[in-house]
Amino acid sequence: MTKAERREQQEAQRAAKATSKAAAVQPGASSSKPTHKQSASISGKGASQPSAGTLKKPGKGADGKPAKGETKEGSHSHLQMDETPHGLRIFSHFGTPKPPAVTKGDIHPVIIRLGLQFAEFKITGANARCIAMLTAFKTIIQDYVTPPNNTLSRHLMTQLSPQITHLVSARPMSVTMGNAIRQLKLEISGSDIDLPEQDAKDALCDTIDNYIRDRIILADQVIQETAGKKIKDGDVVLTYARSSVVEKVLLHAWADGKQFSVIIVDSRPMLEGKALLKSLTAASIPCTYLLLPSLPSVLPHTTTLFVGAHSLHANGAVFSRAGTAMVAMMAKSRNIPVVVCCETYKFAEGVRWDGISKNELAIKMNANLSMLSPLYDLTPPSCITAVVTEVGIIPPSSISSIPGALGRVTIGA
Repeated sequence: MTKAERREQQEAQRAAKATSKAAAVQPGASSSKPTHKQSASISGKGASQPSAGTLKKPGKGADGKPAKGETKEGSHSHLQMDETPHGLRIFSHFGTPKPPAVTKGDIHPVIIRLGLQFAEFKITGANARCIAMLTAFKTIIQDYVTPPNNTLSRHLMTQLSPQITHLVSARPMSVTMGNAIRQLKLEISGSDIDLPEQDAKDALCDTIDNYIRDRIILADQVIQETAGKKIKDGDVVLTYARSSVVEKVLLHAWADGKQFSVIIVDSRPMLEGKALLKSLTAASIPCTYLLLPSLPSVLPHTTTLFVGAHSLHANGAVFSRAGTAMVAMMAKSRNIPVVVCCETYKFAEGVRWDGISKNELAIKMNANLSMLSPLYDLTPPSCITAVVTEVGIIPPSSISSIPGALGRVTIGA
């Protein structure tokens, strides 16, 4: 006898037992439907004290059907719980921002606060998240005390590992954060064991400061100068969402006395272009703000498209805010130059062919609303004219030359 047949036989036995109990309580009952009092007595006698083997699931009767006392709302909520995961199964592997419910291990308070800020999208952007993480690591390093019979170069990473895990549980790690963590691990493992502990910790903090300065701050300044030369008087610059690097490029070009206007294209759910609009209008830059469906109406007046990047992969594809691929493809179809502003520490050695294999979902705006809004998409290299980095302007196909230009063996080092 198979499992299905045994289960069917058990259900039939339970139903027969429940029927016999009902007949014993109401011996003179007819075959018609029981009255309200009979129903109450049946539910009170037969269902109030079910045996352990009879009760299989809460909220269900002996025959596996919803209990009579259960409301329609309860049944509806149970149905939603069963159907919602099935409907979103295609995106079930996407990372979702969520505050960690339980802190596992010895988590520093600054990491707990940073994890909440990541999960609530109070800190967004690849550069901002990386700087915030490295700044928090400086606090952890200064508060760290090497246990007896251990060395800082070997034991410190065991202290940082649960902190990194906590941040990843709040929101998936970005490429910039991963590259910075790998560089920090190399610096920690190479620390001189003969140095006094405080001197070693100060040296590591100086290394973090140098990384932020060289790979982010100074890199942005060089990109400002290089990309700003591509903006001429009378140009109409198109940009999508908000990129901190593109924002600096536009502000720097305006400060140099160039007269141009900006078209900001935005989309839900983040609507980051509003913050960019506020920043540019505060500097008296003429701006036009519109949503993504209105993009075709402004393309005939556009001269250049500037976009930022979350990461740039080895095949030249750009992983950026969702909607960037559509804007770049439409601009390329009209022979509008597509310029990507990206620091070299955002380069990844992996090859990406789509934005589905790995992505994130936007934050939920309502507890009863399941939002299906991927945060990023992938722009193919065929739609990109040039990538502006701190080592110069390169085509997407020349990504392999970046490590050599930096004097490194790998991209993220």
